[in-house]
Amino acid sequence: MAGAWRKTLIYLGLVEDDELDEYGYDEPGYEDGSPERPARRGREPDRSKGAVVTAIPTGPSAKLHLVHPQAFNDAQEIGDKFRDGISVIMNLQATEAKLARRLVDFASGLAYGLRGSMQPVAENVFLLTPAGVQVSAEERRRFLEERGFFNQA
Repeated sequence: MAGAWRKTLIYLGLVEDDELDEYGYDEPGYEDGSPERPARRGREPDRSKGAVVTAIPTGPSAKLHLVHPQAFNDAQEIGDKFRDGISVIMNLQATEAKLARRLVDFASGLAYGLRGSMQPVAENVFLLTPAGVQVSAEERRRFLEERGFFNQA
């Protein structure tokens, strides 16, 4: 019976063939009845190498770019940063209403076309986030506080 147990543990990969000896499993003989252990099939594991520990790379922190557009030509800067995978905060607080509406239309089309998202973070302040990029609430809050937008998100 011990031979079946040994085979099962080895087959399932729970132990190596020679590990069972360390636990004190004594078998009177092997399958063929000989008192000696038969030669192992397959290759021996290389125990001379130590364990290799590989660091798991972490994702880059969110990059945010702040834009204060004064003319519609500033939309190119917004589009270029957004296409490069950088989240853009578009501050339209000092922009005239007609220009602000055009820029919001442009930014929402840009976000939709490139599968990103656009969300308001304060009055006349919008966050454009590219596809696959998430800005945590903590990162957004910290960035807005550094720029003087306290408790508006």
